[in-house]
Amino acid sequence: MPRNNKSSLIQKIASQACVTFTNCSSSAIGDNKVFLEQQTELATLISDIRAADLKIAPPKKVSISSPQSSAVPPVTYMHICETDAFSMGVFLLKSGASIPLHDHPGMNGMLKVLYGKVNIRCYDKLDKAVGAESETERQFEPPLLPFQRDDVRRAVLRSSGLYSEQSGPCILTPLKDNLHEIDAVDGPTAFLDILAPPYDPDDGRDCHYYRVLQTAGKKSEQSGEDETWLLEIPQPDDFWCGGEPYPGPEVSV
Repeated sequence: MPRNNKSSLIQKIASQACVTFTNCSSSAIGDNKVFLEQQTELATLISDIRAADLKIAPPKKVSISSPQSSAVPPVTYMHICETDAFSMGVFLLKSGASIPLHDHPGMNGMLKVLYGKVNIRCYDKLDKAVGAESETERQFEPPLLPFQRDDVRRAVLRSSGLYSEQSGPCILTPLKDNLHEIDAVDGPTAFLDILAPPYDPDDGRDCHYYRVLQTAGKKSEQSGEDETWLLEIPQPDDFWCGGEPYPGPEVSV
C-alpha cells in the first residue's frame, strides 16, 4: 500500500479508513478513544477532498427535451474500493434526484460533498418507551393496511441540513443519524461515500427503505425532540441506481 508523500489524497483516505475501521467493534465504538481519534483523522482528510482530486466535474447542462433524459437513472455510483472493513465510492445525483430514506444496520458512514449541494435529513430509531402509544394503537392518515402495522417504527428526526463542497463530512454511526435521505438541491451533485462495514445481506446488513408517516404532537421521552413514525417500504419505484466508471487515481487497499 503506497504510504509516501506522493500518494494521492484519495489513497490516503483509503489507507486511513483501513486503519480506522479494521477490527472495529461497532458495539463499543462510542467509548473507544482510539477509534474516535482515528475517526477524527479520517474526517479531517475527507474534509480536504475535492471533485478535481477524483477527476470528476459537474455534468454539462442537458436539454430537458433530450430523449435520453427520462431514461437515465436518477443516481449513479462510481465504485472506488471495498474491503471487509469498508467500502468507498462516489454517488452522483441528477438535478432534482433523491436517495430515499434508508438505513445502515450496524454501520458507520461518512459523506462528503464534492460538487453541488444536498439536503440531508437524519433519523434515529427509538425504543418503545414505557407507557408510549404503540404502533398498533396509533392512527395514521391515510389509514394503514393491517399487514403494514408490523412495519411501523418510532423514530426521531435528529438533524436536517444543507451540505456543499465547503462543508465538512456528514457522519453517521450505528446508533446516531443512521437513517437518512439525501436530496440534490439546485442542480446535480456528487459526494464521496464511505460505509463501514459494507452492506452485506448475508451478515444482517441489508438496506431497508422507509416512508415518514406522521410526526407525533409530543416530545420524545428519550431525546426531547419531535417524534415521527416510519413505515418500512420496498425500494421506491422511481429510485434506481446505475453505475459508471471511476476516473480518479488508483487506490490500493
